[in-house]
Amino acid sequence: MSGKPKTHTYQSMRRLVQKLRDDLTGGNQDFILLYAYNGTGKTRLSMAFKEAGKKDSDRDTLYFNAFTEDLFTWDNDLDTDLKRELKLNTTSKFFAGLEELEMESRIRTFLDRYASFDFSIDYETWTVSFSREVQTHHKDEIKNETAENIKVSRGEENIFIWCFFLAIAQLALDGQEAYSWVKYLYIDDPISSLDDNNAIAVATDLATLIKDKQSTHRIVISTHHSLFFNVMCNELKKHKHKKYFLGKGTGKQKHTLQATDDTPFFHHVAMLDELQQAASSGQLYTYHFNMLRSILEKTATFFGFKDFSACIQGIDDEILYARALNLLSHGKYSAYEPREMVDDTKALFTRILNAFLDRYRFDLPNAIAHPSQPADPS
Repeated sequence: MSGKPKTHTYQSMRRLVQKLRDDLTGGNQDFILLYAYNGTGKTRLSMAFKEAGKKDSDRDTLYFNAFTEDLFTWDNDLDTDLKRELKLNTTSKFFAGLEELEMESRIRTFLDRYASFDFSIDYETWTVSFSREVQTHHKDEIKNETAENIKVSRGEENIFIWCFFLAIAQLALDGQEAYSWVKYLYIDDPISSLDDNNAIAVATDLATLIKDKQSTHRIVISTHHSLFFNVMCNELKKHKHKKYFLGKGTGKQKHTLQATDDTPFFHHVAMLDELQQAASSGQLYTYHFNMLRSILEKTATFFGFKDFSACIQGIDDEILYARALNLLSHGKYSAYEPREMVDDTKALFTRILNAFLDRYRFDLPNAIAHPSQPADPS
C-alpha cells in the first residue's frame, strides 16, 4: 500500500471536468465516485460536466442534481384548495418520450420500495397527481378510502423525483431510442434530504441498477454523505472505477482532487462518534449494523487484513460477533420506516462496538465512556 494519497489541483472547473471525462474515456473507467463536503461545488461541477458535453443542440449527459428537482413545480390550487398537482417542465429533454414508454409502471417499480402513496400522470396537461389510502371512521365502522389530489411531504416528493430519474436512467442504460443521446450519467447527492437509514436502501438500489448495465455508458456519482459513499464503494468494488475526495483549493488553486484508490478513504471518527452516541442513548436502528460493518471493513483494509472479522479476532465471542455482523448488516430498509433494534440486539451491538473501541483507540470528538449495554429484558 502506498503512502501519501495523490492530490491534483485545478485552476478552473473546466480542467476538473476534463480530468473526469478523461478518466471515463481514456482511462477506461466505468464509474467515478466523488466525496465532497457541502459547499465545495458538487452541483456546479455536475452542471459544468453536462455543459462540456453540449454541442449546438446535442448533448451527452443525463444528470440528477438540485436542478433536476426544479423541473417539478407545485400547483397548490390556492383558489379552491382541492386539486394539488406537480407540474412537469416539458421543455427539458429529461421528459423525452415519456408517454410512449409506460413511465408510470416503470416509476412504480422503484417507488413501491420506498413509499405508500400512489400517483398518476396526465399527459395532456403534463401534471402528476398523488393519492393515498387512508382510514376513515363512520360511527363504529372503519373504512379504507382513497384521498385524491393530495400534496405529499417534501421527503416523499424528493423520493418520487428520485424514482422518476431511476426509471429514466434505466431507459437510457437499456438503449431506448428516446434517450440514445445519453453517454454519461452524472448523479449528485440523490439522498441530500434523506436520513442515514435511507442511504443503505437508496445506494443498494442505485448500485444494482448501474453495475449490471450491459452498455458503454459512463457514470459519475458525487455525494456529501459518508455512509452512502461507503456503501457505493463496497457495491462497486469489483468494477472499474476511481474514487476521489473533492476539495476547495487555496489561493489560485480552485479545486483539489485527492485520489483514494491506494490509501483507504473512510470517515471512521465521525461515524464511530455517531454510533457511540446512538448506543449511549439506546436509539439504535438496524442500519447501524451496516455502519459498524463498514467501519470494520475500512479498518481491515487499512491494516492489510483480508476480512473485517480480523478486527475482532482473539476477543471474547469473536465468532458470535462476526456472525452477527454478517447477518445483521444485510438487507434493505424502508426509507420512511426505520426499524429500531430489539433490546437483546441492542445489547449485542453495544458489546461489539465496545470491543472494537477497546482494541482501536480512536480519538472521538465527543468522547464519552463506553455506552452501557441495555438491560436484559429477561
